[in-house]
Amino acid sequence: MLTTCIGAFPKPDFLELPDWFNIPDGPDSAEPTKSWEAALAALGDSAEDTIREASKQVMADQVEAGIDIPTDGEVKRENYIHYHCRHLEGIDFSHLTVRELRGGAYSAELPTINRPIKVRDTGFLAEDWKLAQSYTNRPVKITMPGPMTVTDTNANEYYASDKELGADIADALNKEVLALADAGCIHIQVDEPVFARKPENALDFGVENLERVFHGAPDHVVRTMHMCCGYPDRLDRLDYPKADPHAYFQIIEAVDQSSVQVVSIEDAHRHNDLSLLDRIQNTTVILGVVAISLSRVESVEEIVDRLKTALDHIDSDRLIAAPDCGLGLLGRELTRAKLKNMCKAAHQI
Repeated sequence: MLTTCIGAFPKPDFLELPDWFNIPDGPDSAEPTKSWEAALAALGDSAEDTIREASKQVMADQVEAGIDIPTDGEVKRENYIHYHCRHLEGIDFSHLTVRELRGGAYSAELPTINRPIKVRDTGFLAEDWKLAQSYTNRPVKITMPGPMTVTDTNANEYYASDKELGADIADALNKEVLALADAGCIHIQVDEPVFARKPENALDFGVENLERVFHGAPDHVVRTMHMCCGYPDRLDRLDYPKADPHAYFQIIEAVDQSSVQVVSIEDAHRHNDLSLLDRIQNTTVILGVVAISLSRVESVEEIVDRLKTALDHIDSDRLIAAPDCGLGLLGRELTRAKLKNMCKAAHQI
């Protein structure tokens, strides 16, 4: 059975860039890291070499663990959403607005959308992908935020509706998808955690805008989307308000009928009713089998058992093992231990 990661990897200690996993409020703080640009500038002439070494370490850790489809690890990003937003016109990082996010799970100061969303430049993710791909012959997956998630993580003061805003964001994201495809990237993953928080919106216009993101992508591109249920702000916090587990059941058939070829769902932190998989007839499933916010390392046997249970509901050629989500909260050593056990388990199936 194949294995992959989802997105973020713990930043190496020597890469002194802000990260939403190491700021005081944890990954729930969607406030753009104001010091990111200053920190990047502070690296000075060493920035390129330091980022290159960090990427090399992140790729080596994944390959050593046995990951078949590694990610670039989002090494350069303060978070996967606002890193992309910095390359779009219409989003003002100097004018921050307080908003509640993820169904009221938390509030944050957010960049403000105050004019039409347009592409400022393309190819920045393609460059990140090329760097990561240069360190392995395994196909590297790149990640980007989806339209609903970008909408939910910025303050809209221009568009009449989230649907209209999402359509323009989708068109802008599509330019980067096509640039990645032109560069040779095979696996492109769009992250939409807000689908699980707002399933009605996902069905109303979210899936449609997801299609716009991938519009025109060539046949060699594997269209992947990730749909997690939310991060806690620290390790081993069990009372974090995740999305309703029934949300997957509400959304999954619409995703399965779309052009998305691979869908990623979390299952380790909170097990699903795996009859969910019976509803997925066309799409490959990336199943989260190790928790990304629990310090306990899952045993190989435990992961094997869960994968075998999943195989009662889906064919083995449509199941890929992965962590629930990004790994930034775990730190390097816990991440390596969890990934090694996960790969041992998956490769036994």
